[in-house]
Amino acid sequence: MQSTARGEGRRLAARHRNIELGLLALAVAVCLAGHIDADLALTGKMPPGLLVHGLALGGLAGVAHLAVRRFAPYADPLILPLGVFLTGFGLMLLDRLDISYAAAHARKGDYQKLPAAPSQLMWVFISVAVAIALIVLIKHHRFFQRYVYLLMTGALILLAAPAFFPGRAEDFGAKRWIRLFGLSFEPDEFVKVAITIFFAGYLMASRDALALAGRKIWGMTLPRGRHVGPVLAIWVVSLLVLVFERDLGTSLIFFGVFVVMLYAATERTSWVVLGLLMAVGGAAVVGTVEPHVHGRVEAWLHPLDIYKEHHDPAIISDQPAEALFSLGTGHLTGTGLGSGRPWLIGFAGRSDFVFTTIGEELGLAGVTAVLLVYLLLVQRGLRTAVGLTDPFGKLLATGLSTALALQVFVVVGGVSGLVPLTGKALPFLAAGGSSLLANWLIVALLIKLSDSAGRTALEPAPPSPDPLPAQAGPAGRSAAPGGPAAMDPSPNPNPSPTAPSGPNPTAPELTLPRPAAPGPDPDRTEVNPAAPHPPAEQSPYGYHPAPQSPFPPNPATA
Repeated sequence: MQSTARGEGRRLAARHRNIELGLLALAVAVCLAGHIDADLALTGKMPPGLLVHGLALGGLAGVAHLAVRRFAPYADPLILPLGVFLTGFGLMLLDRLDISYAAAHARKGDYQKLPAAPSQLMWVFISVAVAIALIVLIKHHRFFQRYVYLLMTGALILLAAPAFFPGRAEDFGAKRWIRLFGLSFEPDEFVKVAITIFFAGYLMASRDALALAGRKIWGMTLPRGRHVGPVLAIWVVSLLVLVFERDLGTSLIFFGVFVVMLYAATERTSWVVLGLLMAVGGAAVVGTVEPHVHGRVEAWLHPLDIYKEHHDPAIISDQPAEALFSLGTGHLTGTGLGSGRPWLIGFAGRSDFVFTTIGEELGLAGVTAVLLVYLLLVQRGLRTAVGLTDPFGKLLATGLSTALALQVFVVVGGVSGLVPLTGKALPFLAAGGSSLLANWLIVALLIKLSDSAGRTALEPAPPSPDPLPAQAGPAGRSAAPGGPAAMDPSPNPNPSPTAPSGPNPTAPELTLPRPAAPGPDPDRTEVNPAAPHPPAEQSPYGYHPAPQSPFPPNPATA
């Protein structure tokens, strides 16, 4: 029975891998079609090197698929195709913008005419290669549980490091980059991954203390004072990042991920209310006293004031207004790829404002489709969290999905005028090697997490050793203590001459098993194969026997 269920689970996992392969081919084909459409509209010719680009992107996706098929066979079949589609779609947008920027800045001699797509393509290969290495080398996601405090220490060092590097004029006040030997990277992109791993380990160990009830104020039960310390510490760190590095996006993501994971660990709404109050209060104070953040808030509240002859000097950028004009031009279906003018926004059109290219040239329909792709990727991560059985994995999958969702929210909200601009890169789509590498690390971790969830769902757990094997009753029902046959009032099939025959409702008879002996035992009652079995447990991957233990074995201590 167990071998049959395991074979069925493996067949279903192989079917998932075939679905993944088909979706990868579809994702690559859609991205190549976008390349052709944009270049025909811009130049009237087929894009040069289309075959090489298609083979490179398809080959990279194929290698990643083979790694998942071999080392994560039970993984979710949608996570990898969604990541490949967003990455390929971003390459198409950058190539389309490179043509427009090169034409618009041909005589200006500034850096905006330099192409960004070739550098991004190099980072695509590096990012996917690192993701494949993580899938191959990390056997189980609980490997990171051993190093949560080490990761936290490194993350805090990286988070504080940009404050000690001199800012540049092209950074426009924000201090998010570390520049060494002519190279630059944004450490906050990697910090969000390391911090999420630490939060998962910390909350798993401290969730019982954090879930204790405290005083009840205004109908809401607040946590005890001595347990609010971790939240205050995270709040202070996020405010320091906001003050010294002027990085509003990282502060929002950093604190938001912690509050969401805290709620997932304790299931207490009071933590969410307390976190929201602290976030709003801290942002209001910093937005008032810190000039750079104050300028972003004023530009958000009054985006068109930049065109007035006399306006608030804190408003120094016309990008919020131009973004609204670009999104409004797209209407429902857009102007078509290559037929808009998104390059008017300037250099930021390749980073967070790349979203306006989608809105202008693909319209509301294209914006909705891209946001649904992001939403589906986040949903698969949360579904993975539901399918996992260990608390660390649940919290880690929840945190990674939340980090991705919050970054998309702050970028899209800033471009569309919902929240102040943060300067963060739109995941997978915007130019930037640090962002692309960090988000592919999230994809690789979600693949490993979903592999553990799928293995639990599709492979039946081995039966736990029972020192008292269950005996079958006359109708094939179990005679274990407390089981249905133990409480069965049917007559004793082997009455004793000294014992009264018939039912005994107050003291049901329990027959202990005899020692095993070679050959058939005539006194041993065989289990009826036609007897009904316990109902199978429904899982997102199909029916499977319920696992014997709610926690899988820990490879670190096994």
